[in-house]
Amino acid sequence: MASERERMLNPAAMSASIGVYDSGVGGLSVLRALRAKLPGESFTYVADSGNAPYGDRSDSFVEGRAQKIAQFLWGQGAKALVIACNTASVVAARSLREQYSVPIVAMEPAIKPAVQISHSKVVLVLATSNTIRSPSVARLCSTYGADTQVMLQACPGLADQVERGRFHDDLTQRLLETYLRPGLDAGADTIVLGCTHYAFLVDAIARMAGDAVTIVEPSEAIASQLSRVLSASTTISQGVAPVTTFYTTGPPSELAAFLDSIGEPYTQVHALPASGD
Repeated sequence: MASERERMLNPAAMSASIGVYDSGVGGLSVLRALRAKLPGESFTYVADSGNAPYGDRSDSFVEGRAQKIAQFLWGQGAKALVIACNTASVVAARSLREQYSVPIVAMEPAIKPAVQISHSKVVLVLATSNTIRSPSVARLCSTYGADTQVMLQACPGLADQVERGRFHDDLTQRLLETYLRPGLDAGADTIVLGCTHYAFLVDAIARMAGDAVTIVEPSEAIASQLSRVLSASTTISQGVAPVTTFYTTGPPSELAAFLDSIGEPYTQVHALPASGD
């Protein structure tokens, strides 16, 4: 693999795309923030929808999927990778950084900023089962939650609803009520969205939680971090017409329909080649 310095000195790296990967459609919320922050950049988005959701998958399965998709994005010449999935980040980010010389921006639930802004000192974290039980989350709670009640709420089924585009149906509302109620009753004034899929439910969550509750959603922070690392490596694109390319391991028509439903512009959705599935 090329060294980071070789990639930095290569003019092609200036116009190469940024790889963005999620277990499905959730990372599109991150992609939106990335494009707003870095309008001159091209992106290659991979939705592993054929294997979504990751929330109750084994660590070895999630690691294997991350490895295959990172290999595909590297093969496409990506100059940076964004793991737009909390579950994949806590399982696979370390190993991917050991293997690839490009910058890799990963995610973890925003417990630190939530604790800092909470007045009631009760914070509710909504995430998948794998993220909730990860060592990364345990470390965040231990490091930043000493004087705060951090309530970790696994949300089985919620990412599935988003993956199907069912933002407003009765089951989604019942799941949200079930997962929000314990934290709200305990006095939580800050809610952390620890899964990128949940960003598409932020309006429904806000209605249930009320105006006094702050919702922490990390997309803009991830975009700012990517901007910083690209600036540090002098690989921010200039003078190149940006393009976003979409791949999926599920039916391309389903991702295309989802993109249309959220008003995202696209030209075509491709099936991920066999080497990446």
